[in-house]
Amino acid sequence: MKATLYTLVALIAFAANSLLCRMALAQGYIDAWNFTIIRLVSGAVCLGLIMAIYTYNLKRKGALNNAILSDTGSWRSSISLLVYALCFSIAYIELDTGTGALILFSAVQLTMIGWGIYKKEQLSKLQWGAFFVALAGFVYLMLPSAAVPSLLGASLMALSGVAWGVYSIRGKACVSPLRTTAYNFIRSLVAIPVLLLVAIGYLKTVSMQGVLLACASGAIASGIGYSIWYVAMPLLKSTQAAVVQLCVPVLAAIAGMLFLSEQVTVEFIIASSLILGSVLVFILNKHTAR
Repeated sequence: MKATLYTLVALIAFAANSLLCRMALAQGYIDAWNFTIIRLVSGAVCLGLIMAIYTYNLKRKGALNNAILSDTGSWRSSISLLVYALCFSIAYIELDTGTGALILFSAVQLTMIGWGIYKKEQLSKLQWGAFFVALAGFVYLMLPSAAVPSLLGASLMALSGVAWGVYSIRGKACVSPLRTTAYNFIRSLVAIPVLLLVAIGYLKTVSMQGVLLACASGAIASGIGYSIWYVAMPLLKSTQAAVVQLCVPVLAAIAGMLFLSEQVTVEFIIASSLILGSVLVFILNKHTAR
């Protein structure tokens, strides 16, 4: 039950992140470089404050142990986070929504399921069938809006997907999801001076709407959302974590309908049913092949 609840909240945060990025970048409120900088800084500040309060409460209760104190994230996870955030923002300018999402989540699936199979997380025939049905539904949902992508945009989005897959996999080993995520965000700030060298040339295009959307993306959808995702990751197999993320484009599309007045299509209804139904079957089927 805990795994389901945490996973659902994390997926909603991912979808919200997609919506915020789409609103900020596609409508020209801000450029990709400044958006990434504000996203990382706001996430680090928000998580730093929450972590300080969390640590203080643990100390007061006498529940702060060495295992929690030693969980300070890693440079590998921070680099993965930075690569994901930056490549996603830049690629979003080059690709339309359908093509970008298709490339991103295909890369995530291949990375995480490939790692799961490498670690001998065997799947039952029913789970394999559910995965392929969910993937087919995802392709059916995205292909009508897909276009021939630019080589640069497609490569960056694929790299972003691989980086997110790596970041998710590394979350399985964390002891304190909040501290791990906070330190990963804080470490990523060492790249800010380099990003500023490019971002400073786009300052004239930055609007207050763009800044607010980037802050919401960093502090809420990314910072808090990724912390919750790191709580869910140890409770899921890598293959399960990969498959459930196929729900994100569906949730993002629903958010687009509600907040951006996007139309409901027959393709969306069919694909959503396939994806959500298959993910449910995959998660509920506990038996694995021997």
